[in-house]
Amino acid sequence: MQKVVYKPLPQQTAKLVNIQPQRPEKADAFVKAFLKRSLTQKSEEAIEDILTRKAVALKHLHKRRRRERKTRGKGLSAKQRREMRLFEIQPEHQRYEMFLPLHELWKQYIRDLCNGLKPEAQPQMIQTKLLKADLHGALVTVTKSKCPSYVGLTGIVVQEMKHVFKIVTREDRLKVVPKLNNVFSVEIDGFVSYIFGSKIQFRASERSAKKFKAKGTIDL
Repeated sequence: MQKVVYKPLPQQTAKLVNIQPQRPEKADAFVKAFLKRSLTQKSEEAIEDILTRKAVALKHLHKRRRRERKTRGKGLSAKQRREMRLFEIQPEHQRYEMFLPLHELWKQYIRDLCNGLKPEAQPQMIQTKLLKADLHGALVTVTKSKCPSYVGLTGIVVQEMKHVFKIVTREDRLKVVPKLNNVFSVEIDGFVSYIFGSKIQFRASERSAKKFKAKGTIDL
């Protein structure tokens, strides 16, 4: 082992790396001092024992870099959104004709969702799909209500919130209709479904993942 560790460099290699060869005594002292600095947790006897049995992998201490935490920008709170009136529809935009293209897109969306709304389609399947579907753009009619003034109200859904629908009527009026205690009808390609508003008091994103009971939620 000592012959390998303390073997002098060839003259050609020493000239190439510009190193002056040292005497064996100096080389021995240098190696021991280097190992003592590198292996601070071991005694000289332990180092000698390791050198006679196996190779030593000298560890290089890396300084740990502190990771900079990226601060994510906070979104607007519900109060801030209300104060900024982000979801309010301006009076000049409350026109029925303006939302007719949205209604046509919604009908195509429902056809794709229900595999074409074929005559042989099962009504229960369509009901389940409509319950979980996004109703923005749907043409809805209030068929039953505990408040008589809501009965017969028809319009395109322009905003759906947890507890209310905002619809624009054919008379270009924006109406806010609560879901609670109201039954809505939706008609598309000859299929008419009745949706109990009390059972869908969720946001549209929450309703898409909701499991509804087969009975008591919708009647045809």
